[in-house]
Amino acid sequence: MQDTASVDFMKRLAKGLAAQFGEDCEIVIHDLESENKDNTIIAIENGHVTHREVGGGPSHIVLESLKAPAEKLEDHYDYLTKTSDGRLIKSSSIYIKNDEGKPVGIFCVNYDITKFAMAETTMKSFLHVAPQSEEPERIPQNVNELLDELIDNAVRHVGKPVPMMKKADKIKAVQYLKNNGAFQILKSGDRVCKLFKISKFTLYNYIDSTDTES
Repeated sequence: MQDTASVDFMKRLAKGLAAQFGEDCEIVIHDLESENKDNTIIAIENGHVTHREVGGGPSHIVLESLKAPAEKLEDHYDYLTKTSDGRLIKSSSIYIKNDEGKPVGIFCVNYDITKFAMAETTMKSFLHVAPQSEEPERIPQNVNELLDELIDNAVRHVGKPVPMMKKADKIKAVQYLKNNGAFQILKSGDRVCKLFKISKFTLYNYIDSTDTES
C-alpha cells in the first residue's frame, strides 16, 4: 500500500479498536502489494491472540485475494476460525481498495471467543431443565401476590371469566384453591367470597362439596 496517509489511518484505527475491545481482540493489516508475499503483515495489535507479529505471513484470505479476480472479492464478516492451539476466533476481514477498486490490503479483526464459548456450554448445562408444557412458576413477593396468582390460576382452571361462572364452575374454582393451599392464607376466604359474590356459609359448602354439576 503506497498511500502513506491511508496506512497511517489504518494503523491508528487498529490501535483504537484493540484498545476499545481489549486484549482478546487482535487487529491485523495485510499489505497485498508487498513484494515478499511471505511478509504481508504491516501492522498488528494484540498479536498474542494468533501468535503473529509484524512481518508475518499471509492467511487463507490473503492467498484467496492474490489469485481471485478483484471483482469477485467480497468482504467477510462474522465467521469462525481457529488458532493452531485450538482457540476459537470470531473474525471479519475487510478489503482495502485503491481508487480503481483494486484490493491493496486487508483489515482483519480476530476476537478470541474461547472463554465465551466455554461459558455458553456451562450455562446451557446449568440452565437445562426437564421438558415442561406449562410456563415457569412465578415466585411471589408476598402472600397477597401469592393469593392473587392462585385466584388467577383458579379462573384459568375453570376456563370462564367469573361473571359467566355457574355454581358448578365456582365450586370447581374453590376446590382448586383449596387443593393448592389458598385457604391457608389469612383472610383469603373474604377475598374469594367477594370475588365470587357468595357468602361465607356458601364458601364453606363449596369447600366441602364434591358436586360439580351446574
